[in-house]
This record gives sequence, structure tokens and C-alpha cells, in this order.
Amino acid sequence: MDEEEALAARSMTSRSVVTGAEEEAAVIMASDDIAQLADALAKTHVGDGELSYKGLGLKLDDAESVEELVREIEQYQGLRALRLEGNTFGVEAAQAIAKALESKDLLQRCYWSDMFTARLRSEIPTALRSLGSALMSAGARLTELDLSDNAFGPDGVKGIEQLLKSPSCYTLRELRLNNCGMGIGGGKILADALIDCHRHALAQGAQFKLRVFIAGRNRLENEGARALAKAFQLMGSLEEVHMPQNGITHKGVMALASAMRHNPELCVLNFNDNTFTKRGTLAMVQALRHLRHVQVINFGDCLVRSEGAIALAAVLREGLPILRELNLSFGEITEASALVVAQAVMDKTHMENVDLNGNCLGEEGCEALRETMENMDKGDMLASLSDDEGEPDEEDDEDDDDDDEEEDDEEVGDDSNEDNEDDEEIVKENGVSRKTTVLQNFTAQQSSRLSSAAPLLRSFFGLERRGRNLMQQIDVSDPHEAADVLLKIASLYCEEPETKTAVLETIDDVLKKLFCGSTIQSYCFLSTLLVLMGFLKGEGKIKKVSLVPGQLLCLEHAVQQHYFSQHHAQLLNNFMSKNSDALKSFSAAREKLCSALREEVQRPTLIPAIHHFHF
Repeated sequence: MDEEEALAARSMTSRSVVTGAEEEAAVIMASDDIAQLADALAKTHVGDGELSYKGLGLKLDDAESVEELVREIEQYQGLRALRLEGNTFGVEAAQAIAKALESKDLLQRCYWSDMFTARLRSEIPTALRSLGSALMSAGARLTELDLSDNAFGPDGVKGIEQLLKSPSCYTLRELRLNNCGMGIGGGKILADALIDCHRHALAQGAQFKLRVFIAGRNRLENEGARALAKAFQLMGSLEEVHMPQNGITHKGVMALASAMRHNPELCVLNFNDNTFTKRGTLAMVQALRHLRHVQVINFGDCLVRSEGAIALAAVLREGLPILRELNLSFGEITEASALVVAQAVMDKTHMENVDLNGNCLGEEGCEALRETMENMDKGDMLASLSDDEGEPDEEDDEDDDDDDEEEDDEEVGDDSNEDNEDDEEIVKENGVSRKTTVLQNFTAQQSSRLSSAAPLLRSFFGLERRGRNLMQQIDVSDPHEAADVLLKIASLYCEEPETKTAVLETIDDVLKKLFCGSTIQSYCFLSTLLVLMGFLKGEGKIKKVSLVPGQLLCLEHAVQQHYFSQHHAQLLNNFMSKNSDALKSFSAAREKLCSALREEVQRPTLIPAIHHFHF
């Protein structure tokens, strides 16, 4: 053998050795995979009707890879719950599991979140249809279905559409679709499926009573929210609704709020990280008036703002008797409004947590809030204020107003009249808007000298027949109109006895009418009054009133009247004490008003008189 042949022989021997080593390594690796899978399956929880493969991190592509899992499902008698979350299943693997489920008629709970990591989106609907068809074939009656964290998009919703419409879901009580990327299209498909399920169930003498709905981080936006609102209103059985981070603005929020009031057993409302603004918040407040079982409200990061916070404080005063948690964090709420909220929880015996972190309180405001809660013996329920944004900058406030105006202009569409039909309805008399008449006439006649105020008031407002003219013209459901008229009347105040009496009596009549309604009505009026007077930043471009001492003196008179409750005085005092510098140009009137407010706030609460009770 020459030298070249010897080298070739040695090389061949070397390659044989390497190949043998690789084969041996491959066998070892295969053995390790099998051992790992066997070990993982050995850790499954089997018992109490539940079979769990939760969080094993298995990558199961085909029928062969799930043979052991399928065998366990087939052999499990009385299977009621199946946990597959935290693994990833290919289409063939899902179809093999579906075949095993066709005989599991007792299955009620499917925990199938995070099942398709690293799978093509096109695969997921096919896998879901296979699993859903198996449940329908088995005649299963589901109570829980969790498909969260699967990022399947609108097509994935189509994959469960038939299942959701079927008798297998007539008994569904909890539906979890968190972080699935459904989008507007998926939201609409889901809503239609839920509506069909409800109708089909009724047709067959059953009732579809979904209690828990979870669909956060799905980019539903306004259209998806509106579609789902129709389903929620039809069902009327919801106890928990979780829809955080969906890009929903006030129009979608208003639709959802309207649906919430038709679900009287609601306990949890979580709309964190959407955009309420004032209109959305007011709509939710009106819904909350009808709900007596709410325990958790999460409107954090929803741009509730100060006016919205005051409205929520009103519903806290008026209802929500068993509320435990209130989250209004990161909502651009300022100090005075945060104090109104804190004072409103004083009588909530079940309250455990109030979260006002990330708002615009400033250092002094945070301290004032802590002190207020501690004085009510509720300091331990106040969440951290570590992320407070500090007091708002006036220039930024002006920019925000412009942004709100632009947003409103962009969103006006064919349905704008429908959205505002109830709010914007103007009652007409003899073809002329009474609202326009009272404001225009008053503005025109206000230019008369103050010395003629008494005859002016008598002739224009008909004070001899007071209660039939002015009172009929002021729309108490419109806080802006009511506040505007009140300030115009108060601006005519002077020390001439006849004029003073006429103005104060008229002020009393207006406020009695405003305060005899709901707390929400009176709080919305007061917050609007504060906006017009420049003590509270409102939304949109609202022209502030040029203040005169008479307006403050009229308020000083009103605060001391029986119709002006202590908590109303407390609300005003929060703002007046914070903004006293704005009134320094007429310090005497300011001091009288602030003194009256302090006296009323510090007055001990009296036990209601005996004539308030009926025997």
C-alpha cells in the first residue's frame, strides 16, 4: 500500500468513527427527549375531574408527539377540566387531541390559553375548529373557556365562532379572550356569535347567562366596543367585565356604559387604559347609579380628569354601598378633585383600596390627600402616590383643550346625532328654543344699569310669578346653562335693598331646583360653575366668566341656606381654598365666602330632625 492509499484508509476510518459518534449522540438525544416528555407527562395533575398539562413548555407538532397525552385523555373517566396552556400545538396534534375529546361529554372547563406560540396564524383557526367540533360532537356543556394569549386575530375568532353559537356554550359562564389581537373585525364576529348564542338558547328553552367576560389588549376600538355592547345589553347577566387597553374612546365608552346599566349583578368593571374623558366618565357614572353590587371599579389610565372625578364622587355619595376598590390612577386629576373623591369614600365601610397615583396633585396636594384620608381613619387604604405627575402647567392645559376639540371634530360622523340625541335635545315653544331665548334676552338686558336690576328682574323673570317663568325656562339637566344663568343673575347683585332681595330670592329658587335632584346633578352643576369661574379646568374651549364681587356674595348667601348641604360646601371649599389668589382683587367678598364655607364644613353633622321620619 503506497502512501496515498494509507492516507485514504486512515481518513475513511476517521470518518467512520465520527459518524458512529454522531449516531450514538442522536440516539442519546432522542432518548433524552422521550425521557423529558415522559417526565413532563408524569408531572401532570390528574384528579378531581381535571387533567392538566399546564406550563410544561412542550412543542407538540403531530399526532405521534401527543400519543401519550391522547391516551391519558381517552382513559380519563369523568373528565371535567382540561388544561393545555403553556404548550404549543400544531394542527395535527390539535386534531389528534380533538379526536380524543369526542367522547368527553362531561367536559366543562377548557383552559387553553397560550397554546400556539411560534405557530403560523393561519394554522390556529384550523386547530381551534377541530377542538370546537369535538366538543360539539361530544355534547359537552362548557362553563369556562379560556383562550387568552393566543394572538390569533379576527381569523382565530372565526375558528371558535361555531362553538360559541352551539348548545355547548349555552351554559358558558366565563369567557376569557385576553390578549388575542381580535381587532375591530374580531370584536364584531365575537359579538354576533354571543348574540346568536343567546337567541338560540332562548329558542330551545335555555338561558345564556355569561357572567365573566375578559378581553383586554385586543384593539377593539370604538366599533368593536359598540358591537360587544349590544351583546352585553341583550344578555344582562354579566358580573365581571374586563376590557383594558383596547383603544376605546368616549363614544365606545358611552355605548358600553349604556349596556352596563342593563347588567344589574355587575361586581367588577375594569376598563383600565382606555380614553374616557368627561363624556365617557359621565356616561359610566349614570350607569353606576343603577348598579348596587359593584365591588371593583378600575378606571385607571382612562383620562377621567377632574370633572369626571367629581362626577364619580357624586355616585360614591349616592350609591355603590359595597365598593371595595376604586382605581382612578393616571387620570389627570388635580388636587381639589382628588380631595372630593377622598371625602366621598368616608362612609364606605367595605372600602379597601383607593388608587389616585399618577395624577396631578403636586407635593402639597399629595400631603393634603394623605392627611384627609388619615383624618377619616382611612389612611391605610390609600395607594402609593409615588408616581404623581405634579401640578399641571397652565400652558399645557391650553394645548390639551385644543387636542380635545380636534378629537371631537375627527369623530363627528353619521352617528353623531344619535350619540347626542338625548343630551342635545332642545325643547321648543312657539317655534323658538326656550334655551336660546332665556340666554340671549338676559345677555341683552344685562347691559342695563345695575340700579335698574330690580325692575329688570321682575319684568324679565316675572318674579311676581317666580317659579312659573324662570324656573320653567332653566333646564337643570344642562349644568352649563344652569351655571351660566346663575352667574348672570348673581352679577346683578348690589346693596340696594329691593335689588338685593330680588337677586337673592331668585338665586335661592334656582339652587333649590338644582339641588333637589340627584347628587350627580348637583355635583355636575357645581363643577361646571367652578369651570366658568376659572377655578377648575374644563374640557374643550369654555369661555370663563369675568367675576364680580356680587357673584361671590350670592354664593356666600347660598352656602348658609338649608338646601346647600355640607358636602356641597366641602366641594366648593376644596377649590376656593386652593385658588384664593384668583380672588384677591375683591378680598372682602372672597373672605366672606371662604369664611361661610369653612364654617359650614366644620359644622358638626346633626342627627336628622324627628319630622323627617314617618311612623
